[in-house]
Amino acid sequence: MAKEVDFTIETLGECKVPSPIELSKEHGTFRASYVKDSSYVRYKVNYYADEGEEDIKASLSSRNLMQKAGPREFIYFNPAHVTAGICTCGGLCPGLNDVIRAVVRCLWYRYGVKRIRGFRFGFKGFFSDSGFDTVELNPRLVDDIHKIGGSFLGTSRGGGNRVSDIVDAVESLNINMLFIIGGDGTQRGSLDVAREIEKRGLKVAVVGIPKTVDNDLEFIDRSFGFETAVQKAKEAVTAIHMEAVSQVNGIGLVKLMGRESGFIATATALASHETNFCLIPEIPFDLDGPNGFLAHLEERIRNRHHAVIIVAEGAGQELFQATDEKDASGNKKLSDIGTYLRDKINEYFNMKGIHINLKYVDPSYQVRSSVTNANDSIYCERLGNNAVHAAMAGKTKMVVGLVNNKYVHLPIQVVTRKRNKVDPEGALWRDALDATSQPILMVNNIASVTEKMRQLEDQEEQAAQQREMKK
Repeated sequence: MAKEVDFTIETLGECKVPSPIELSKEHGTFRASYVKDSSYVRYKVNYYADEGEEDIKASLSSRNLMQKAGPREFIYFNPAHVTAGICTCGGLCPGLNDVIRAVVRCLWYRYGVKRIRGFRFGFKGFFSDSGFDTVELNPRLVDDIHKIGGSFLGTSRGGGNRVSDIVDAVESLNINMLFIIGGDGTQRGSLDVAREIEKRGLKVAVVGIPKTVDNDLEFIDRSFGFETAVQKAKEAVTAIHMEAVSQVNGIGLVKLMGRESGFIATATALASHETNFCLIPEIPFDLDGPNGFLAHLEERIRNRHHAVIIVAEGAGQELFQATDEKDASGNKKLSDIGTYLRDKINEYFNMKGIHINLKYVDPSYQVRSSVTNANDSIYCERLGNNAVHAAMAGKTKMVVGLVNNKYVHLPIQVVTRKRNKVDPEGALWRDALDATSQPILMVNNIASVTEKMRQLEDQEEQAAQQREMKK
């Protein structure tokens, strides 16, 4: 049977207010058209000949269709009565300022909303004990912020568990639409906020704009900032490759972002054409032994006298003693695989009596604070605009995203149920293996690895079910 996913979007009520945006109601007028709530995108676009009729019917049920994003002919809120709030949460990512700018300008110019508050430093900006006043936002203030990296409003991790305090601030400031820019942890917090708002009987639209440079939100084609991150990471790999080939037995080691999903590392390996090993969280590896990573690295050095290695920050965590420590966002604290590999490689070749010249680079913070490239800038602008259209139409508990190259509304609980990961048996990783020429698996006991991967999948599924039960 086709996978059943409920993409139904919640709304605050019937839309009765005519939109101030003058668009066409039909095609052939040379003017952009309104989008209807009955316009959908299929999430399942692949067809397999051995599928049954029930599978096809299930994929076309309304629950399995994603509502298209865009301006509606009738909206829920009267723009003159709207006070909007915006905050950015979690780590930095290219495009935060582009999104803030787009939201403010669309509210101001397209809908005539003049009361827009920016909450400073993430969820902490909602708490009176933090001492951060809100910022009154307008187009003049944000017009040039896309030219700099970081977040104009500032950001922080944590605070999303103080749900009651956040809603107290929303209520006291008469906020009736809230735009929350952040990753999966942030969006889970925003869903809790939306539920508390509903419990209090308030009419506040909560719309998320998914920000995760790791590109790990399920269903969404890509997160904003991902392409810029890959571009900047590629520049680091190009530099480290030049160092490696210019030395006797030169080895370049680059650590990139990717806590549980190796999309940045994989895409950078494909983009650089100069990577020989790509280590990601989804593919376990052994260090030692005849089929371990170090043995294959030695073979590469003996044959070609240089090597370039990309490692995602979450790769190889099975090589460390497990801990239960978590950061302020609730993410598991990771051991530093970059410095660990650096030391192990030096130690290995020293014991072998083989001279190497290893250079190690971690450009993560440089990458995260970058200004967006052209494609990401376009993406952020359109995400911000579509978030505003959704909120004005009273949509809530949702995020906007790109799916099958279409902008759609997605329930927060759906996109945060579990992380999107590189499929070890999928086309993307297959092409990465072709690009690097590394072994399919660098392990000495495949059976034990298979069992461990199964256990990890079971744990992730159990965690997803527990989050559903908390709903």
